[in-house]
Amino acid sequence: MTRLFPAGLIALVISILSACPGGATDAVTIIVVTSFPEELTTRYEREFERGHPQIHVQFVWKQSRDALVELTKPEQGGADIYWAPSPANFALLSDRGAFRKISVDRASLPGRLGAQQLSDPAGSYEAYDVAGYGIVVNPSALAAVGLSAPRRWRDLASPEFARRLAMPVAGKVGFSPALYDIFLQSEGWTEGWRLLSEMAGEATLLDSGFGPTASVRDGKAALALTIDFIAEIARANGAPVEMIYPERAAFLPAHVAMTAGAKHVAGAQAFIDFLLSKDGQQLMMERDSRRHPARPDVYQNAPAGFANPFALPASTILDYDSEIGRRRPPLITLLFDLAIVEGHAESADLWRKIHDSEKKFAADAKAMAVLGEAKNLAAFVPISESDARATVFLERFSRRDAIDPQQIVQWRGEIASARQKARDLVKSLEPAP
Repeated sequence: MTRLFPAGLIALVISILSACPGGATDAVTIIVVTSFPEELTTRYEREFERGHPQIHVQFVWKQSRDALVELTKPEQGGADIYWAPSPANFALLSDRGAFRKISVDRASLPGRLGAQQLSDPAGSYEAYDVAGYGIVVNPSALAAVGLSAPRRWRDLASPEFARRLAMPVAGKVGFSPALYDIFLQSEGWTEGWRLLSEMAGEATLLDSGFGPTASVRDGKAALALTIDFIAEIARANGAPVEMIYPERAAFLPAHVAMTAGAKHVAGAQAFIDFLLSKDGQQLMMERDSRRHPARPDVYQNAPAGFANPFALPASTILDYDSEIGRRRPPLITLLFDLAIVEGHAESADLWRKIHDSEKKFAADAKAMAVLGEAKNLAAFVPISESDARATVFLERFSRRDAIDPQQIVQWRGEIASARQKARDLVKSLEPAP
């Protein structure tokens, strides 16, 4: 015989069980919005839940733009934590009051790297790691052609590296707009674009984040621009590559924050504490991650040859302007497409002729002056340095679909005109028929 229980009695039993210490209903699930790869998040989930069996971590994977949408939904989409390498998102969401303050031990987590601020001074979000941007090289491939590894960003514009360099496309590879902004902040806007255009002129352009490092690993390029953890993963797995941080390099942080609408504050704080603990920070240096911790005291256990950004001389670190850095990537992406990606084959031919002419006329001061002007025209971008630092101007490009198409047409025409003038100048040095 089946015995039926009154609904009220069932509700009472559930209520009692919910209050019982150690009961299954004591467990909570914290929601973490992230863009970190699964091999990293799975490791943190496993190790955290081992020490906190009453807390389950549920990850919601969202790339930068989608994460911003998710965290501006009502109740922030139910998220308790945002954990991602997206400095611009964290600054914007903090300005909107999307986070609650968290406290950390500044003795272990300085929140700074040299003069650069890594964490929010007001305590709304904290640096989890720092990613370095630079050059991955194959030392043997360079030595085979008698070349030394570059020490400065501008070294890459040397004709010696032409056709041996691989570069990520800004509009296709997530980390590359920040990489090119670091380059431009280091070298200056106008001079930076001149150098960048010359570098890219005969380089191989790739639309995959792992592509530049893979091309060096596989011998298709001798050196490439990349973000350090990709190169370090390749090196840890036996690839004959090395990561170089040129003078005035920068390390940009990934952050973690607790949402203002977090429903499980204690659980969220416990997970954040674990991410920032010594044990938690060491997890990111495993062979399949190779990221740089934001805690200086963790580097004593770092793998051999693994750079410690906090031990580098302050003079070698770029005093990176993060406020400009978070606003400029959309403009850099647009200009990279217009000035470098579009018509790349024709541009490569122009730069090859310029470089050949420089060798031919090296002792002719007048011809070299003409070629200097040709290089400036070949590298022309239609934006001044003052505009590239103006917040109001930069905000016009925050969304690609909101940009005036006539503006793009105008800029495309100005770039094409400048390149034609460069071709004419180079041709003017040829002997009359």
